Amino acid sequence: MVTNTVLLIDDHALFRKGVAQLIQMNPAFEVVGEATSGEDGVEMAVRLKPDVILIDLNMPRMNGIETLDRMREAGVEARFIMLTVSDNERDVVAALRAGAHGYLLKDMDPEDLCLSLEKALRGSAVLSESVTGALVHALSGGQRLPVTQNELTARELEVFDFLVAGLSNKAIARKLDISVGTVKVHVKHVLRKLDLHSRLEAVLWQRDHGARAHSYS
Repeated sequence: MVTNTVLLIDDHALFRKGVAQLIQMNPAFEVVGEATSGEDGVEMAVRLKPDVILIDLNMPRMNGIETLDRMREAGVEARFIMLTVSDNERDVVAALRAGAHGYLLKDMDPEDLCLSLEKALRGSAVLSESVTGALVHALSGGQRLPVTQNELTARELEVFDFLVAGLSNKAIARKLDISVGTVKVHVKHVLRKLDLHSRLEAVLWQRDHGARAHSYS
């Protein structure tokens, strides 16, 4: 069995230790680091190169969004998931636009945490059910995105379909028989043309707009 590594970034020691113990009970995961601050989290992420990083939103000195920004600037490649008490619409959208692959609330059922991590590692967007409605409202209401898929090329439409289906860049490359680098370029163009900032936002855009989703052999 492949063991997926996890880094926890949370300034609340009791909660952090509890989450670490919960994750460690699943043989598919190994907690390789626990950071008490955003600054330490960035350093550990660069050094440990974990597969998944759980980040608290509200931390002193450097909050979760700033921490996520710093890690992306440092070239950290991981699945970034916010784990927080805040279901505020602005916080959810801010995390999404910063590049988070998921947004989970700390009051979620403990047994659902590792299931969410597994989904995230497969490329799926993970959201607590109670924040999904607020996020879709934010993206389709006051922040409506007027662009359409008509601006995408045929190849970009193919990439978009696989992207919202949760496939990773490597999986998309195999499906379309192109390089991972080319996929990254297409994903960048798709997000720019649709005025989106992350793969998770693309999933919600597709859900809200009833956009096409074909399957390819």
